[in-house]
Amino acid sequence: MDQLWGNLWYVGGFAVAGTLFVFGTIGLAWLISHRTRGDQHKGYPYESGIDTFGDSHARFGISFYIYALMFVAFDVEIVFIFLWALIFQSLLLAGFVSMLIFVAILMLGLAYAWRKGVLSWR
Repeated sequence: MDQLWGNLWYVGGFAVAGTLFVFGTIGLAWLISHRTRGDQHKGYPYESGIDTFGDSHARFGISFYIYALMFVAFDVEIVFIFLWALIFQSLLLAGFVSMLIFVAILMLGLAYAWRKGVLSWR
């Protein structure tokens, strides 16, 4: 029973420390933040120190988002393949066949995207 209460003190201590860290960081940022009220340029969007001209909330085409989504998907798959390659020697034939199936599914997805014209830049 004493071990349980000791563990609960650790959990409670970490919870209090985490909460204090979060709110302490927010409070410290509020204290040291730059707070000038009279500056008319405060809050204006800028790019590399230069004021913007025109509408700063431009819309991007859907192709940018599709490329980003495909990049993230294939980037995560590369991580899986890399981890598989690290333990390749300890895998048997079933591990090799499962990776072949995995890569085949990836290639089917890529072929589908190519067929739908997602990879053509417009």
